[in-house]
Amino acid sequence: MSEVMLLFPADALRPRRPDDHFAAEAEAARGAGIPVAVVDHDLLVSGQDPARAVAAVRTSGIAVYRGWMLPADRYADLADALAARNVRLWTTPEQYRRAHELPGWYEALRSVTPESVWTTGAGRAAFDAARRALGGGPAVLRDWTKSAKHHWHEAAFIPDLADGDAAWRVAARLLELREDDFTGGFVLRRFERFTGAEVRTWWIDGGCALVGPHPDTPDVALADQLDPGFLAPLIAPLDLPFATVDLARHADGRWRVVELGDGQVSDRPVAVDPSALVTALARAFGRAS
Repeated sequence: MSEVMLLFPADALRPRRPDDHFAAEAEAARGAGIPVAVVDHDLLVSGQDPARAVAAVRTSGIAVYRGWMLPADRYADLADALAARNVRLWTTPEQYRRAHELPGWYEALRSVTPESVWTTGAGRAAFDAARRALGGGPAVLRDWTKSAKHHWHEAAFIPDLADGDAAWRVAARLLELREDDFTGGFVLRRFERFTGAEVRTWWIDGGCALVGPHPDTPDVALADQLDPGFLAPLIAPLDLPFATVDLARHADGRWRVVELGDGQVSDRPVAVDPSALVTALARAFGRAS
C-alpha cells in the first residue's frame, strides 16, 4: 500500500513546523503513525512557485491536505507540484472544485438546500437576470465559495429581490469585501428561516464519519439531535473522498444543508477531538490507529 501522509500549512515564523492552528491535528497524525509534511500556503496562493511551496514534502505516496482554503486553480497547482514529487492528492482537483464551489454540488443536494441561482462573473446585468429568475422575497447572497455572513445586513442579506437597486448595493458591498477573493460569480439563495446553531458533519468516502458543532458556535451541542443518514444517498453520487456538510434546522423542523465544502479546507471546531478526525481518515486508508 502507498504511504499516506497529511500535509499542513507551514508556520510563517517556523517554516519546518505546521501552523499552530493545525498543530493538534499534526500531533494526532504522528501519534497514529501517519507522516506529516508542510507546504508554504502563501506561495501556493500567489501561484508564483508551486514547486518551491512543496519543497519540504520528501515522502512519496498519497496525501491529504489539511489547511487554509485554496482557490480551485491553486489546488490544481498543488496537485501538479506534488505529482512531480511522486505524491498524489487523495482528492483530485476536479473533486476539490466540485465540493469547494456551490455550482459543483448544488444539483445533487437541490432537494435539501435553499433554492439557488448564480452568475458567472460579477456584472450587474447577470446579477439582475439571476435576481429575476429567483423571484421576489428575501435572499442570501454569496459568491461560488463563500459569503460575507459576518456583514449580514450590508453584504449578505437581501430583504426583497424585487428592489433591484437595493439588491445591487448588497452585491457591490460583497464585491468590495471579498476583493481579489471573489470567486466565480454571485450566488443568490432563497432565504429560509433557521432556528438554532449549525451542525458540521464530516464525510469520508461517502459515509458520515463525524458529527459536531460548527466552528462559529463550537460550544453549542446539537449533534445528538441530528441523524445525517438521510444525506448519504445524495452525497454518494458526488464522489467526494473527504467533505463537510453544514446543516441547520428549518423553522418547520427539517434539517437543511447550508453548505457543502471540501474537508481538507474545512475548519475543525475545538470541540471535535483532532484524533477523532485523524483516526477517521486513517481508517479510510486501512490504517486504523
